[in-house]
Amino acid sequence: MTTYGTIPASTLPSANLEYLSRAKERIKDGLGARHPWKLMFNIHSLNCPRTFSEAISRFRANLAYFRMNYAIIVLLILFLSLLWHPISLVVLIIMMALWLFLYFLRDEPLAIFNRTIVDRVVLVVLGVSTFVFLLLTDATSNILVSVMIGAVVVLVHASLRRTDDLYDEESTGLVSGPSSSS
Repeated sequence: MTTYGTIPASTLPSANLEYLSRAKERIKDGLGARHPWKLMFNIHSLNCPRTFSEAISRFRANLAYFRMNYAIIVLLILFLSLLWHPISLVVLIIMMALWLFLYFLRDEPLAIFNRTIVDRVVLVVLGVSTFVFLLLTDATSNILVSVMIGAVVVLVHASLRRTDDLYDEESTGLVSGPSSSS
């Protein structure tokens, strides 16, 4: 019996299911780096730093600890600002899909014409192309203002939030020493 031109049915669905389960795990791992919002917005952990160096220290520690939360906040502000620019929103969604497939969900290095592309190059190319494509949609001022608002929100929160209650899960110790007490 000949089976010319047929595709074995058992290989395709299992490969797709395996890819989807790996993608699901990688997304869960990435979102797992996000810390609880309740911890981030604990009112009792907010106060003004005494010195400029303390503000810088708080900023660095909070930025390292809450980096996924801050990224979600900035992306949410950008998304909300693009609701009145549907073309820009479509471009943002397409670029986010490219980010997922070309950067976040890859298991092996990206290869083009049998040449391996380093992650740093992929990161720079995707970042620059996302920025350029969004600016080409005539929402330049809207995008720049929303990114600056997001940056200010992150800067203010990271500088005002004390770091004495942040714990590193790997070493179960403080991220930084007690910087100040209320």
